[in-house]
Amino acid sequence: MHRLHFLTATRKEDVETMTIRSIPKDLAAALDTERQRRNLSLNRTVLAVLHEGLGLDRGGIRSNGLGEQAGTWSEREYQVFAQAVMPLRQVDDEIWR
Repeated sequence: MHRLHFLTATRKEDVETMTIRSIPKDLAAALDTERQRRNLSLNRTVLAVLHEGLGLDRGGIRSNGLGEQAGTWSEREYQVFAQAVMPLRQVDDEIWR
């Protein structure tokens, strides 16, 4: 297990100090990987991941990222897709006996 100790904000009166205990090794390893990917300190990485995960970077709105995809097909694209998957809706009676 690892301990993370981090400070948030820039002014002393605007920050909270927290200690997180009993971090599973797989989570610690994932945070370290993310730290390296972002080229940040572990502290800044944890703060960024928490900020993003809680939706604070989007005004408190959580997102799975799929909203950008919803409704992006044109009617023509939908029709092409619907036609292409139509055979998948047919049940093969021989297989289901």
